[in-house]
Amino acid sequence: MLSSKMLKKPFSSSSTKTLLDIISQQKHPIASIKPILLTLKSKPNFALNFFKWSQSFSKSPHGLPSYCALIHIFLCHRMFGAAAQVFEEMMDHVDTNIDVLDAFNEGFRDFGSNPNVVFRFLLESYSKNGKLDMAFLVFMEMAKRRLYISNNLVFRMLNSLMNANCVDNYGEFCRFFRTRGFCVYGIVMEGLLKNRKIGMALIFHEKMILKGIEVDIVACNKILKGLAVNKEIGIASKLFDVILTFGPLPNVVTFSTLINMYCKDGKLDTAFEIYNVMIKRNVIPDLILYSILIDGYFKAGRLDEGEKLLSVALDRGIKLDLVVFSLAMDAYGKVGDLGRVVQVYKRMLEEDLSPNMVSYSILISGLFGNGRMLEACGIFGQIIKRGFEPSLITYSSLIDGFCKMGNLKDGFHLFDDMIEKGHQPDVVVYNVLLHGLCKKGMARSALRFFFNSVSRGLKSNIFIFNSLMDGYCRLKQLRNAVKVYMLMGIYSVKPDIVTYTLLVRGASKQGKLDAALLVFFQMLKRGFPGDAITYCTLMDGFCKHKNPTAGLQIFKLMQTNGVIPDIAVYNVLLNMLLKDSHLEEASKLFSQLVEKGPKPDVITYNTMICGYCSLQRLDEAISLFQQLTSLFGPNSITFTILIDAFCKEGRMDEAMSMFSKMLEKGPEPNVVTYGCLIDGYFKSQDMRTATELHEEMLENQISPNIVSYSILIDGFCKQGLMLEASLAFCCALDRRLLPDVVAYSILIRGYCKVGRLVEAKLLCEQMFMEGVMPDDLLERTLVEYNL
Repeated sequence: MLSSKMLKKPFSSSSTKTLLDIISQQKHPIASIKPILLTLKSKPNFALNFFKWSQSFSKSPHGLPSYCALIHIFLCHRMFGAAAQVFEEMMDHVDTNIDVLDAFNEGFRDFGSNPNVVFRFLLESYSKNGKLDMAFLVFMEMAKRRLYISNNLVFRMLNSLMNANCVDNYGEFCRFFRTRGFCVYGIVMEGLLKNRKIGMALIFHEKMILKGIEVDIVACNKILKGLAVNKEIGIASKLFDVILTFGPLPNVVTFSTLINMYCKDGKLDTAFEIYNVMIKRNVIPDLILYSILIDGYFKAGRLDEGEKLLSVALDRGIKLDLVVFSLAMDAYGKVGDLGRVVQVYKRMLEEDLSPNMVSYSILISGLFGNGRMLEACGIFGQIIKRGFEPSLITYSSLIDGFCKMGNLKDGFHLFDDMIEKGHQPDVVVYNVLLHGLCKKGMARSALRFFFNSVSRGLKSNIFIFNSLMDGYCRLKQLRNAVKVYMLMGIYSVKPDIVTYTLLVRGASKQGKLDAALLVFFQMLKRGFPGDAITYCTLMDGFCKHKNPTAGLQIFKLMQTNGVIPDIAVYNVLLNMLLKDSHLEEASKLFSQLVEKGPKPDVITYNTMICGYCSLQRLDEAISLFQQLTSLFGPNSITFTILIDAFCKEGRMDEAMSMFSKMLEKGPEPNVVTYGCLIDGYFKSQDMRTATELHEEMLENQISPNIVSYSILIDGFCKQGLMLEASLAFCCALDRRLLPDVVAYSILIRGYCKVGRLVEAKLLCEQMFMEGVMPDDLLERTLVEYNL
């Protein structure tokens, strides 16, 4: 029954008399109070009071029209609670069927109520009371009337039908809405998956197919793409399996969507398995699918598989676009395989594809990376000739290439050209130029360029400051490096672990180990734990300045602080032990590395071989060399260490045998290798072979350094051949090599020993004019010969 709380006040005597007069005129008074309710439509409480009073008067329930009329009145006044109570009473007393919709339809004309409001109310009420057949009829009536139906409402209706297993109604539902552009399947699936009802969604799909209800693959693909966006690869895979098993037939988009998900997840083997399933089902791959797989392979570094698939696509007649070819070029460029870059570029031209700025930039970068500057500049010329405007990336590649080759002049010329053409350089370009200046030892110019760049709008970052500090550290100007460090605070740039490591390395290289330790502990104090590189740098500094004990203490501190040492740290540790003649401990540590890791690298082997050689244990050194050869192969340093050891022991045949192996199988000998051999032959009194090796080195375009010239000068001096020694010294000057104190000392002492004191004195004066100060050995010579 309706709640008595809704009876706010009784009828007056006059209104009761009027109503009774109206009722008395009706043939069936109680069954037709709708006209009376119509007169009370502006007074919902009066209408309710009369409805109850008339019902108690007749002692029987009202008819369907009366209930519908009262509900209309309540809904017009948005009294949803009262309307719901009336509806529930109607359900209890009236046999509701399709006539209800007719009764409510009549009310729209009489009461002027909003159809949207009324039908939504009916839909909610029937659904709440479990009358899904009636709810479905109401819903379809709404659709026929073209009332607003949200996707959420569609999903709720469908969900109710599915829960009640009303598949027949669902089929009618789908057929009706397909003509109105609604994808019912998609709405249901999206709703279920959004609510994480994965099992229910898959069962729903399966049931639709088994019941013979058509499901569009386009809708399935849309669901899969939605899962891809949310990275729900597990759910997508399950839905894909259901589609393969039950239908509908998947198309190329279905396969592409899932393959793309697996490629992005790094599961290329699974992606390729799906590709094979696609081929077996005679689904023809398209450009997009091949692009996805090729991109996946190249980005994962699986270049051979990527190239093979690219060839397969071309053989199948797929017209690959510039993007795919550029991906392949970029992948080969990153691993330094310029030959493959050019090969892909030529294949692209064969396919009648014109290069764009991206492909040109990749090619230029690859050419510069291999030192082929002229060809890179030629490609740049093609860009200009074809009317392309070089992009910022192209300029960056060219500038980076010039700077890496040490050609700063052309690098800055391009920089000026870029600005002139309206390009705004980014921080990468500025950093490349600053780094180039610093590597050339032009730290002051780099700092000046930095201030100019800031005035142009450059927002400084930690990489720029680290480059500047590195430049000053290379020049052994630690004080200026610290000034740059102080400058960081002005520009609100906070130092990182690299900053502190640079300062530690700079101080260590200058032998200022106290300063290096101060920076190191300041770093720890400021919350930087330090990494393996920082500790390795400090340990190496102590080792090179003959303080292995302190280096070992740093290693122990590293372990205490929980920093895991890498192989570089162990290499320094081995070097410290060997320099301190702790061969047994070094050998034990090396064996531990071989057995437990980290895996020794070529530097580890070189360190041990060098240690054995320095302690005149050549047999053990050769044994270790043979082990290295069977693993990943020695490098030029390995050969040079053994050649030097053989030369020092006068075993020139074995030294030359090792040198011959280098020439035959590689790696190529360098200036140090030749220097060791030349020195060895001079000491063996074989001047002819020594000079022949020097000429061979020049023919092989290996530029001698001041050390190799010092060896040559020393060899001639010891044989009393001062003219040849003097010519060798002049050759060094002609090559713009600055003689150091060693070179001066060798030649001055040579002149003194043969009694040519005037030349010795003149050379000594030249040395002082060049700012080279004598060492202890030279000072004793000057005192001995009264120069």
